[in-house]
Amino acid sequence: MDYKRILTIQDISCFGQCSLTVALPILSACGVETVILPSAVLSTHTGGFTGFTFRDLTDDIPSIAAHWKKEGIDFDAIYTGYLGSERQIDMVTDIFRTLSRPNCVKIVDPAMADNGNLYYGFDDKYAAAMTRLCKEADVVLPNITEACFMTGLEYKESYDEGYVTEVLNALEKAGMPNVILTGVTYDSETTGVIVKTGEKVEYYRHKKLPVGSHGTGDVFASAFSGALLRGKTEYESARVAANYTLRCIENTVGDDSHKYGVKFETAVPYLLEELNK
Repeated sequence: MDYKRILTIQDISCFGQCSLTVALPILSACGVETVILPSAVLSTHTGGFTGFTFRDLTDDIPSIAAHWKKEGIDFDAIYTGYLGSERQIDMVTDIFRTLSRPNCVKIVDPAMADNGNLYYGFDDKYAAAMTRLCKEADVVLPNITEACFMTGLEYKESYDEGYVTEVLNALEKAGMPNVILTGVTYDSETTGVIVKTGEKVEYYRHKKLPVGSHGTGDVFASAFSGALLRGKTEYESARVAANYTLRCIENTVGDDSHKYGVKFETAVPYLLEELNK
């Protein structure tokens, strides 16, 4: 197995099982050398907690990147998650162009919206900046809400395959031909992931659990990136990531004291089994 090096750029929520505290262990478990670039440090994530601390690390990003460039440090893949501002997005665009090895895979999870709404603190200007970053990526991992904000399409809670095709076509027209569209649900019993690579479109369907959890998007994106670096195809990587995320949720259901995230650590052996199939 080739030993790949990936850079992941997102915040550190010290408690709460999301962002870098999820990405670093999952990518490492996949056998990938994982380098981190924190965009901010929070005492907890922002979902369900109040009074959390927040330190913005935007001003540190250029000097870290410049030092790496001086030392000849570069990457086989760069994977971005939650980015806190348009300025950070512009910095990431520069990192894409200066710290990539030949054939570097650029993966963007445009973590900015869900359920028809942008996250707190984001606006249409931020969405436009994220769209520009996604055009630089080799693979993007939006949910339907994020896809709509990047294309100007109307968000719908209920939809059919025709609507999803419209979303995928709009993303391609916007400069994103390779898309992993998450949370695609056609009925009450199942959900799944659409994998579009160029003109090829595949749907991986799995059972739908009647619960939601913080951090599952980060779990999925990290497992997908790790599987892709292990040599899996985009569809295989999406399947691995979806199955792993589902198992993480299943391992957490019923523990009312653990509503802040999922017990992803308990399912790492299952992730390795999926990777080795």
